[in-house]
Amino acid sequence: MWTRRIAIAALGAVLALPVSALAAPLKVVATTGMIADAVRQVGGDEVEVKALMGPGVDPHAYRQTRTDIVALTRADLVLWHGLYLEAQMEDFMHQLGRKRQVIALADQLPKSLLRGHDDYADKFDPHVWMTPVLWKLMVNEVQAALTTARPEAAAVFAANAAAHQTELDALVVYGRDTLAKVPEDRRVLLSAHDAFGYFGREYGFEVMGIQGISTQSEAGLNRISELVNMLVARQITAVFVESSVSDRSIRALIEGAAAQGHEVHIGGELFSDAMGADGTYEGTYVGMLDHNITTISAALGAEVPAGGVNGKLTAGF
Repeated sequence: MWTRRIAIAALGAVLALPVSALAAPLKVVATTGMIADAVRQVGGDEVEVKALMGPGVDPHAYRQTRTDIVALTRADLVLWHGLYLEAQMEDFMHQLGRKRQVIALADQLPKSLLRGHDDYADKFDPHVWMTPVLWKLMVNEVQAALTTARPEAAAVFAANAAAHQTELDALVVYGRDTLAKVPEDRRVLLSAHDAFGYFGREYGFEVMGIQGISTQSEAGLNRISELVNMLVARQITAVFVESSVSDRSIRALIEGAAAQGHEVHIGGELFSDAMGADGTYEGTYVGMLDHNITTISAALGAEVPAGGVNGKLTAGF
C-alpha cells in the first residue's frame, strides 16, 4: 500500500512539472563563442549548446569539419552570425536551412544600425559584438529564436534574457565611463584587422586595421609603410594584437617605427573574433568586452579598476 502511494505521489509530482521540465534540453549549435554564450545565458537549463569555433579561432577563415556537420545536422536549432562573417560556411548554412531550423542572427538587425562595407554596397561589417549596445539586440534575437523553437519555455527564456540584459546594461555604462577617461589625443586604436569599427563609433575612437573587415584581405607593404609613417608622425605609442589573428603585421609596424627612431609597444592582446579560454571569465561575452574595454583604456592612459567592471579579470591593470 505504501509503495503504491509513493508511486502515485511521484507520478503526481512529475505531472505537476512544467512541460519544459519533462523535455530533453534543446540541442543548439552556434558557430561563434559569442553566440553560444548568449544561448547559455538565455536558455539556461533548457538548452544544450555546442560552439563550433573555440578560443583563438578566426571565423572569417573557418570551414566546417566532419564533426561539425554531424552536430549541425542533428541539432534542433542552428544559430550562426551572418553578415558574411562565416564566409567559408555560407553555402553549407543555406543548404542546411532547407532541412533544419537555421537562423543568421545578425542578418535580422536593422540595416540602419550597421556599418557599410568599404568595397561592397550590399555587405556590412559583421563585428556587432564589439559594443554591448548592439549585442543587446542580438540577445533579443537569441531569445526570439529559442522561444520559437520551444514556446513552452518562453517564460524561462524571458526571465533569463532580462537578467542578462541587466548585466549588459552595466557593461554599457562601464564602457562609456571608462573609455571617456582616455585623453582625446590618444583615442587611436590600431590592431591587426578592422574589427573594432563599431567600438570606435560607439566610444569616439579613431580605429585602424592593418587588414580590412575580413582577415582574408591582404595587408601589403604599402599599407604597412603608410601606417608606420602615421605612427611616427602622430607619436602614437601603443598598438594592439588580437587573440585570433597572427601578430606578424603588428610586429612589422613596431619594427618599422623603431627604424625611424620611434618606440611603439603592444598595449595588450584584445579579443576580436573569438572569446577567451573556456571556463574563464574572459571566455564569456561580458568578460571578453570587459577585458577589451579595460585593456584599451589602461594602455592609452586612463585609470581603470584592476579587475574590470565586475572585479573578475584575471590580468591585473
